[in-house]
Amino acid sequence: MDFSGKDKATYVRETFNTIAGHYDLMNSLMSLGMDKRWRRIAVQRVGARRGMNILDVCCGTGQLSTELGKAVGSEGSVIGLDFSRKMLDVARHALEQSQEKKPIQFIQGDAMELPFPDHSFDGVTVGWGLRNLPDLRRGIREMTRVVKPGGKVVSLDMAKPTLPGFKQVYWLYFEKLVPLMGQIWAKKASAYQYLHDSAVEFPSQQELVRIFSECGLSETRFLNLAGGVVAIVSGTKPKHG
Repeated sequence: MDFSGKDKATYVRETFNTIAGHYDLMNSLMSLGMDKRWRRIAVQRVGARRGMNILDVCCGTGQLSTELGKAVGSEGSVIGLDFSRKMLDVARHALEQSQEKKPIQFIQGDAMELPFPDHSFDGVTVGWGLRNLPDLRRGIREMTRVVKPGGKVVSLDMAKPTLPGFKQVYWLYFEKLVPLMGQIWAKKASAYQYLHDSAVEFPSQQELVRIFSECGLSETRFLNLAGGVVAIVSGTKPKHG
C-alpha cells in the first residue's frame, strides 16, 4: 500500500477504530496465545521497575500498558497514548473492569508530536505500532526525545523470519489465513490484509536496529521471538551529548 503521510495516518486510525472491539481476541488467535509472554519480555527489556514513569506509545487496547502498570506498581505511573479513540475506549473499559487499581492513564495523541517535554519518562515502549506511523524515523526521534538519558526505547513488533522453510510457511499463513480469520471474527478482512501488508513493508529487525542508531539511540539490539516472526528492538538514550 502506498500512502502519503496524512493518508496513512487517516487510514490507520479508521482501520483500528473499526476493529477495536475484536483486536485483543484476534491478536491472541494470530499469535497462538504467545502475545502475552512477548509483552512481558518487552516490559523486562525496557527495565520497568517499581516507581518508574513509563510511556507506552500506540498503546491500542492497553495490553502492554497493563503489563507495565504491574511492573511500576502504585508508586509509578504509565501513560498509554494512541490516536484511535475506539481503541482507547476498549483500553479504558478494561482498566475500569480490572480488580486491581493500576497507575495507568490513557490519552489520545499523535506519536509524531508527543505532547510531553524532553526527558519526561524513565522508559518508552511501542507494541506493534511503529509500522503504522506515517514517518518511522520521526516517531522514533520523538520517543528518544521524551525518554530520560539512560532510559530505553523498546519496540515489540512483527519481524522477518529467516529460517528456510519456516519463513515460507509463515508468510503464506500471514497472507492467506490472517485476513480470512479477520473476516470470520472481526468482519473486516481488509484491516487484517493491512496488517499483512504493513508487516511485509516494515523493516527487518536488523534494519530497525540501524534506524534506532540513526535516531540517536545507543546500545541498539534486537531479540528474536518465535523464530524471528516477532522481535524486540531496543536502544538506550545516551547520558551525554
